[in-house]
Amino acid sequence: MPDKTDTFHDMSARSREVFRRIVESYIESGEPVGSRTLTRSLTEKVSAATIRNVMQDLEHLGLLDSPHTSSGRIPTQSGLRLFVDSLLEIGDLSGDERRRIESGMQSNQGDMAQVLDRAGSVLSGLSHGAGLVLAPKSEAPIKHIEFVSLAPDRALVVLVTADGQVENRVFTPPIGQTQSAMREAANFLNTIAEGKTLSEIGRAVAEEIRKNRRELDILAQQLVQAGVAVWENEGERHERLIVRGQSNLLDDNANVLDIERVRILFDELERKRDLAQFLELADEGEGVRVFIGSENKLFSLSGSSLVVSPYMNADRKIIGAVGVIGPTRLNYGRIVPIVNYTAQLVGRMLSGQS
Repeated sequence: MPDKTDTFHDMSARSREVFRRIVESYIESGEPVGSRTLTRSLTEKVSAATIRNVMQDLEHLGLLDSPHTSSGRIPTQSGLRLFVDSLLEIGDLSGDERRRIESGMQSNQGDMAQVLDRAGSVLSGLSHGAGLVLAPKSEAPIKHIEFVSLAPDRALVVLVTADGQVENRVFTPPIGQTQSAMREAANFLNTIAEGKTLSEIGRAVAEEIRKNRRELDILAQQLVQAGVAVWENEGERHERLIVRGQSNLLDDNANVLDIERVRILFDELERKRDLAQFLELADEGEGVRVFIGSENKLFSLSGSSLVVSPYMNADRKIIGAVGVIGPTRLNYGRIVPIVNYTAQLVGRMLSGQS
C-alpha cells in the first residue's frame, strides 16, 4: 500500500469529500454509510452509481471496508489513521468543558493521589470513554535497607525512605543464600543508599560490582543484584494506573463482540505487563498522540483507540501520562483538546505542589 500521505494527495477532491463524509458519519453513528445517503449530503450533485464507484476505489486503497456485501462502508484502521493525520479538524475547548475540567480537579489540589484520581474521572465524564492516568513513579530517597530471611526460597526486603515511609516486599533470593550473606549485602547497600533513589542505588550497585571495589562474596553479589532487579524492573511496584469509566465503553447497542473486546482490554490493563509502555507512548515530547487499534500493542487485541498526552513536573520532565481509551470511532477532534488541557492542568498542579 502506498504511503498514506501520497494516498491523500493522489485522491481527487470528490474522493476526499466522500471519504471525509463516510468517516464523519461513522464516528457520529457507528453505522455503515451507503451511497444513497451520501448523494444527499455531498456538495457536488452526482449519482449513487458514481458514489459507489468512488467507494469501491477507496476500498481498494484499504481505506474503507464493507461489513456485509449489501451494506454501506465503514473506515478501516488505515482509513481512520489517514483521516486523523490529514483531515481531522481539532476543535477548541468550550467554556463549559474548560470549567468542568478545572472544577473537577481544583477541589482536590494539595493531594496528588486525589488530583490524579479526579483527572481520570473528569476525562471519563467528558469523553464518554475510559479515562486513564499513569501516576508518577515513587522516587523518594532511601534512608535504610534491610534483608530478612523468611524461608530457603523467600526473603523480605525492608525499605525506609527519607520521608519516613516503610515498604516491605517479598522476593526470591539466590539459591544457597545465607543470613550472613544477607547482612553483608544490606551493609553494603546502606553504605551507598542514603540520599539516593532506588534508580540511583541500582546504578551505584552495578558500578560497585563492575569495578570490584568491594570484596563481596558471590552470594552477596547475587543477593544485591536480585534485590535491585526487583525494584528496578517491575515498574508497577512504583506506578499506579487509574482507570475510570469502564462502563462507558459499552452502550445499549453493544454487541457480543464489543463486550468481548472490552473484556480483553481490561484483562490487558489488569495484567500491567506493558504498563511502562503506556508512558513511553508519550515520550517524544509535548503534545497529544493518537493510537488507533493495532498501532498500540498494549490495546491491540481489543481494537480500541487511545488518545494520550504526557504531563510534566516543574523541571519539564515527563513523569506520567493521561489519556482516553474508547472505540475506534472516538470523536478525535473533540477528545484531543480535552486530553491536552487536562494533561497541562495536571502538570501545573503537581508542579505547584512540589
